Amino acid sequence: MKAAVFHEFGGPEVLVTADVDIPEPGPGHVRVRVRAAGVQAYDAAVRGGWTPPGASITFPQIVGNDFAGTVDALGDDVGEFSVGDEVLGWAILCCYAEYLVVPTSQVVKKPATMPWEVAGAFSASAQTAHTALEALGVRAGDTFLVHAAAGGVGSVAVQLAKLRGAHVIGTASESNHAFLRDLGAVPIVYGDGLTSRVRAAAPQGVSVALDAVGGAALDTSVELIEDRKRIATLVDFGRVDELGVRAVFSQRDKSRLAELAEIYARGELRIEVSRTFPLDQAHEAHRLIETGHARGKTVITVA
Repeated sequence: MKAAVFHEFGGPEVLVTADVDIPEPGPGHVRVRVRAAGVQAYDAAVRGGWTPPGASITFPQIVGNDFAGTVDALGDDVGEFSVGDEVLGWAILCCYAEYLVVPTSQVVKKPATMPWEVAGAFSASAQTAHTALEALGVRAGDTFLVHAAAGGVGSVAVQLAKLRGAHVIGTASESNHAFLRDLGAVPIVYGDGLTSRVRAAAPQGVSVALDAVGGAALDTSVELIEDRKRIATLVDFGRVDELGVRAVFSQRDKSRLAELAEIYARGELRIEVSRTFPLDQAHEAHRLIETGHARGKTVITVA
């Protein structure tokens, strides 16, 4: 099969398309013919030299953690799925490929109304945003500040918070303000003077914040919110202890993913896919996400 791999750590250019063996499913696993795979900063970090906790890197290494596709082979003891089922899920360091093998505990059936490119990008952003809102206890009556609100995680966090009855303020570049308004957020420009702009947008105060930027964005949250346990960062982990804020890591779970897929199927959740790239241009997808300016999700289409 074809897969996007790297033979050494480095920049986006080290990602190349290569022939690798097609995996075979063992007990409790299914093989999926991949249609789309989401692209994450996580993937770029691995390609650049970071080894995730509990993982091992073996060259040539495939990357990618989110996928959607069609079940094409079953291992033993798989009663929930059948060959031909359309599914989505997550699998560590193997999704930029024509086929992958995944345990059934990491797969759910794809809603019929969900396009393939959305399904391929769904799991990480949706589950991370949901994890963050659960950890922060976002609820009706909250004023919720979301940094990088037009990004993959941020845009889902905005929508899930609105469903809970929160008032949402989102930071983004001006070109993404109309998008945020469509999602139900009050948009403000990030950068110098952010604290003053947030106070003007929320004179009643901000009660909870989610940071997907770090640095000055996290400083603004600390300045605005007294209860630091209602501030979470997805990126600036080195300052968590110093500031007394929360570090949030996605808690992926099959039931969580199924719940989020159902919310999408009801028409209550929108996933913005800004760019797609074919498998042999995975390096260009990485180049784009490393600019930090991609709206919503970037996706690799495989078949």
